[in-house]
Amino acid sequence: MRLPIRLLAPLLLAAGPLLTGCGGPEPLPEVAPAPRPTSAQPSAPAPSSAAPSTARPSSAGPSGPAVAAASLGGRGTACPLPVSFSLPKDWKPNAIELPTDPDLADLARRGPAVMRCEIDAKPAGLIGFLRVWTLEKGSARPSARAALEAFVKGDETSSAVSYRETRAGTLPAVEATYTVRSALFDEDKEERAFAVTTPEGVVVVDLGGTDTAEHREMLPAYELARTTLKAL
Repeated sequence: MRLPIRLLAPLLLAAGPLLTGCGGPEPLPEVAPAPRPTSAQPSAPAPSSAAPSTARPSSAGPSGPAVAAASLGGRGTACPLPVSFSLPKDWKPNAIELPTDPDLADLARRGPAVMRCEIDAKPAGLIGFLRVWTLEKGSARPSARAALEAFVKGDETSSAVSYRETRAGTLPAVEATYTVRSALFDEDKEERAFAVTTPEGVVVVDLGGTDTAEHREMLPAYELARTTLKAL
């Protein structure tokens, strides 16, 4: 069962015309017509005075490569992990401790994986998380592909899954792109995850978001983590 961390999307702003005065219209002064120019040029359209919509288009995508501003996973960082990687500015990591209560502990599990770190994008102006998962100690040691397949199937709403061989830093990796059903909006949304094998076992890094548009805007942070990853 996935950790049900969901945030409400921002409310749309609505703007309407203001009514100024309620009396009858005053007569306009007479104006003599100006001479017609000999060669007319098309005029540029006047800028619209309507308030811009705050709704995010569904085709929104990443704005460009993310710039590394911090490192996560090594000694002295917020999350002790079997790997390290770079994070963009203002992404805030928090270590996840597995609760002793079995019912609560299930909230931090997905398939064979246990959440170890949650990196919050809200301080950077986005709504979503980059999460790091490891396989439970004492469990079998599957391949990165088998572990990632079990992780994806751990969300019962997952569909349209596609796997590909790739690299995470200098390590061989397997990546999955897929969709899950959003309980908040009752629609499918994109997710992405990659898995690597380290001396400590398989590590899975996944990226969610409130919807597909938000997910795509956070892809640069995901790609920064993938391309800078190192086993410790």
